Amino acid sequence: MTKNRFEAFTDAVVAIVLTVLVLDLDLPATGSFQALYAVRHEFLIYLVSFFSLAIYWNNHHQLLHGVKKIGGWTLWANNLLILALSLFPFATSWVSDFPSALGAQVFYGGVILLADFTYFLLCWALIAVNDREVKEHIHAFMRKTGLTVAINCLALVIGWLIRPELVIIIDGLSLLLWVVPYKSIKLKKS
Repeated sequence: MTKNRFEAFTDAVVAIVLTVLVLDLDLPATGSFQALYAVRHEFLIYLVSFFSLAIYWNNHHQLLHGVKKIGGWTLWANNLLILALSLFPFATSWVSDFPSALGAQVFYGGVILLADFTYFLLCWALIAVNDREVKEHIHAFMRKTGLTVAINCLALVIGWLIRPELVIIIDGLSLLLWVVPYKSIKLKKS
């Protein structure tokens, strides 16, 4: 499979997931600001989920920037990442309906952890089929992903032990690590 087709497939799936995410938003009951305030939890979790998906998509492109080969394991790792990302609308809907519920918060945090872990697997799969120069490029993403996985695990433990809402707060703050995509190394033209 070519890298362009690989990226196009992921782009299409992320676009569908984002569409499902926005279609699941409920309108305020009336046209007043009070009605908008009443759905603030739902809107805030939507924003966190939207920016999470946008960050995954953006960094997916940065990761693939210098990649020359896509292997069979790469396809499977990417499909696992897509599976994790496709759970965002469900997790978002559940946590927006029950913002203080431990189960909903832990599930949402688990979806983020799954997405980060599968992104890490994608990095490994790409390293296996590419040359040394590309491997150096990918290792930079792996370091940041490893840190994010550790933060996600910490968020789940803190949310479980202290207060459920801390899961999404900590995971939301961990997005700041990824807002600016990793600057890729200068790769030689093939």
